[in-house]
Amino acid sequence: QLMQVLAQNGNGVAAYIDTLAEAEKTLVQEAGSSLFPIASDVKFQIEFNPARVAEYRQIGFETRALKREDFNNDKIDAGDIGSGHSVTAIYEIVPVGSPAVSVSDLRYGEKTAEPANASDEIAFVKMRAKRPGEAKSELTEMAVTDANVLPSLDSAPDDVRFSLAVAAFGQKLRHTAAVSGYSYSNIGALAAKSRGEDLFGYRAEFLKLVRLADALDR
Repeated sequence: QLMQVLAQNGNGVAAYIDTLAEAEKTLVQEAGSSLFPIASDVKFQIEFNPARVAEYRQIGFETRALKREDFNNDKIDAGDIGSGHSVTAIYEIVPVGSPAVSVSDLRYGEKTAEPANASDEIAFVKMRAKRPGEAKSELTEMAVTDANVLPSLDSAPDDVRFSLAVAAFGQKLRHTAAVSGYSYSNIGALAAKSRGEDLFGYRAEFLKLVRLADALDR
């Protein structure tokens, strides 16, 4: 509940300062990104192609999901992005025909016709954002196609793989059934391999948290 309040009232920007290192991180290293937003009311809308994707699951942000009609409404409040910040939206998908499909087809479900030019499209991503001081948002669109699919997780950039490790850790702490077979050791191994350049030691700190959770879970 506390995290929900922080997300709604502070756009997710909050800090607990209990050490000198934490004070330097918050007031020096991250001050610019927290105080100077480069985009406000940032919204994402993702539509999956039912001819390619049988099931999907959004990871995180479940309690702040927008209604479909709110995406184009510039009066609806959304998140801000500060200088130097990036945003990662994570979805788990199950391709059509995969043995992992868990939901049966509807007997009377209406079949959606696939556009002729969308045969290689997996999803379509829309983003709306307002420039600083402006009231009207700008729309950016992009199709996700087979050309965007990487051959394996190992070929993904470090930042993507580390983000997945963080997402898995959050789900593990919440005892999410979807990650019941994924151990803290697996999460730690993925994070360690994708640690990359860790200028301020934040990723090393995350690895310590994973090891601590693993020790407490035994």
